[in-house]
Amino acid sequence: MATMSPLRQRMIQDMTVRNLSPSTQQFYIYAIAKFSRHFGYAPDRLSFEQVRAYQLHLIGQRRSWSHINHVACALRFFYGVTLGQTEAFERIIGGQKPDKLPLVLSAEEIERFLDAVTGLRNRVVLATAYAAGLRVSEVVSLKVSSIDSKRMLIHIENGKGDRDRYAMLSPRLLDILRR
Repeated sequence: MATMSPLRQRMIQDMTVRNLSPSTQQFYIYAIAKFSRHFGYAPDRLSFEQVRAYQLHLIGQRRSWSHINHVACALRFFYGVTLGQTEAFERIIGGQKPDKLPLVLSAEEIERFLDAVTGLRNRVVLATAYAAGLRVSEVVSLKVSSIDSKRMLIHIENGKGDRDRYAMLSPRLLDILRR
């Protein structure tokens, strides 16, 4: 088993101290390793010009903007936090993600979709996810105590990023949940 470089160990410690999620830590390490391998040098020996060239390389590969921006965040963290180069936060920039409008279904389309779903439980799960804008994992972890009908809110515990949040509860969804 290969030993971990002191630089990688330092970056992992910096991410742990800042309570970055394990998946973020894993991606940041992956991104810095790919950046380093691209040029064939240790990342601390590469300059902001190589960072810029690497970003152009990713764009040339037609990587998604979310991937390019995530790599930029990893590079900013590595140079700005781990290496202490504060100018990294101004010099390493992310791209502008193109705005796309989400698909919005008409009331009739939603009704037809929900009518096509078999089983009351499945229909309620999908109706709740759509009406409140919840992820499936958030819907299935809801409890009766998560529904606040007085304030018309749904309390989501440990949602994405292990964060709690509230979602609006419509009167129609409340009626569906009560049934």
